[in-house]
Amino acid sequence: MTVLELIRKRRTIRRFQQKKISFDDLTEIVDTGRLAPSASNLQPLEYVVLDAEDSVQRAFEMTKWAGYLPPAIGRPPAGQIPVAFIIILINREIRPNAGGQDVGAAAENMVLTALEKGIGACWIASIDHAAMRALLNIPENYEIDSLLALGFPDEDPIAEPMEDTIKYYKDSSGRLHVPKRTLDSVLHRNKF
Repeated sequence: MTVLELIRKRRTIRRFQQKKISFDDLTEIVDTGRLAPSASNLQPLEYVVLDAEDSVQRAFEMTKWAGYLPPAIGRPPAGQIPVAFIIILINREIRPNAGGQDVGAAAENMVLTALEKGIGACWIASIDHAAMRALLNIPENYEIDSLLALGFPDEDPIAEPMEDTIKYYKDSSGRLHVPKRTLDSVLHRNKF
């Protein structure tokens, strides 16, 4: 699959098969985050991989899911939760007051690499930071920015042209629909 095909196929996944992801695949996913562009090449990002079932379950309990959906249908139910997490940290000794652009580039590299391997991802910033810091024994000079929830998809969301709302929704069969602005509505050439 080409990069363009991966980008067009990519959707946020919130329902996962309970099939383990190899640590080699998780390591390769993190490596593509490491190779992402970094402002001034400072490279302040570090990563914690969680793939032990008990750690994944505890981390899962510290996350919020799908803000536009009621929790009963937005949050993955038992038997469909992620099987791994990659926590994205910013080392504040290296980059005291920024890093968001670095995180965005790294996260997208990792999401696309996962997808190429057939692994779905949900990028989450709604985290109980204090509880996550305690669980993982993260030093105070590291900011927990976000995490990637990972697993083999157990759903098939669809992107559709946005009409009157940005809010994603599930249809009567439970399929997630994600409105996206059209190319014509966002592309300007030579002037606004």
